[in-house]
Amino acid sequence: MLSSTISLRVRYGETDQMGVVYHGNYATYCEVARVEFFREIGLPYKELEDSGIMLPVVELNLKFVRPAYYDEVLQIKTTVLEIPRSARIQFEYEIYNEKQELLTIGNCVLAFIDMKTRRPVRCPQYMIDRMEELFSENN
Repeated sequence: MLSSTISLRVRYGETDQMGVVYHGNYATYCEVARVEFFREIGLPYKELEDSGIMLPVVELNLKFVRPAYYDEVLQIKTTVLEIPRSARIQFEYEIYNEKQELLTIGNCVLAFIDMKTRRPVRCPQYMIDRMEELFSENN
């Protein structure tokens, strides 16, 4: 298992009149956390795109446990449970507030897609190698 946690402050424009985060913003929060996860493990998303591979979201599931509010600092934990050995990679998310109360849980699946052909491709070997290295360090 590989995990990364980022902090993100809720901005006013992300909330409704009651100061509650609009549910559609959670997909963006997960995306920001996922991009930072890749950067932290030494696999910047930009390098993947530069090599001709994109990672569109093909599935996203979120369960809202408690609301998040304007100006709260959220902790977003991103986890990969297994090394991708196909054309898909799965992420899990946990979002907490400053009191360490669980607000949201979720998961998403992304597909490795060749930018030229727009067809699925296997996870690049250099990503598998890096993740294997990190998995072995964490176990």
